[in-house]
Amino acid sequence: MSTGSSTTHASNSTTHASNRTVFLLAHTGRPAAVRSAELVVLGLLRSGIGVRVLEAEAADLPLPPAVEKVPEACSDALDGCELLVVLGGDGTLLRGSEFSRASGVPMLGVNLGRVGFLAEAERDDLDKVVDRVVTRAYEVEERMTLDVTVYQNGDVLHRDWALNEAAVQKVSPERMLEVVLAIDGRPVTGFGCDGVICATPTGSTAYAFSAGGPVIWPEVEALLMVPIGAHALFAKPLVTTPQSVLAVEVEPHTPNGVLWCDGRRTVELPAGARVEVRRGAVPVRLARLHHASFTDRLVAKFALPVSGWRGAPR
Repeated sequence: MSTGSSTTHASNSTTHASNRTVFLLAHTGRPAAVRSAELVVLGLLRSGIGVRVLEAEAADLPLPPAVEKVPEACSDALDGCELLVVLGGDGTLLRGSEFSRASGVPMLGVNLGRVGFLAEAERDDLDKVVDRVVTRAYEVEERMTLDVTVYQNGDVLHRDWALNEAAVQKVSPERMLEVVLAIDGRPVTGFGCDGVICATPTGSTAYAFSAGGPVIWPEVEALLMVPIGAHALFAKPLVTTPQSVLAVEVEPHTPNGVLWCDGRRTVELPAGARVEVRRGAVPVRLARLHHASFTDRLVAKFALPVSGWRGAPR
């Protein structure tokens, strides 16, 4: 089974609703998310589907007493849930991906932000979202992740993961970060730069895209390496096989760097540190409502000008 972007079908049959539970995660700092959460919760409860939320968010949401509340620190917060519904922007969706990966529960994202490539629905689609959840009319797609390891003198300093990207960046704005890149244990090139992004196909439309990297269709199994602001002739994006191991070595004489995973989790990189990135052992599962091609999604999300297209030749 492909783990770059593989798809399985959810059952269209509706089992007894009282045995079903959906976990809801929302950006409670957004008024739109609070209103959307209320609509989704009421719609699910009316259909006999239980709803579970985090205690930390419950106080900010207008929730009926029937909603179950669990502490965020609880490791089995999603046990027994069939779906994780996330309401918010890209940051909230990436937060939801952490819950989804840890539990194996598919994530269904509703975009309340700007682009929202991880989202499957928009704010105006809430009624449709509830209906599809109730009838289980969705597919589940697996997205490749990254496993990230930081070494110092051969010792492991830190382990992490990412759905979009692992970014090695400079700390001091006035000084470049000196790095050497390697693929599969062999050096490729070195230069001074603002940083280096190692991304999945899912992450190719995120930070890597803004740094000048190519868009990679989710079905393509590949790893992507994109330099940021490099002072070098050969500093182009590299696309490798999913079996490759990407490495970014921070030169011993350079200032410390920093590693960001999905822009959410960070660790300092001392001079001489080595960051290795490989295909993740655990994918993130996304619930999909639409059969639209990624091409159509790309056009819609970036509002690309296609008005002159006349269709394929007949």
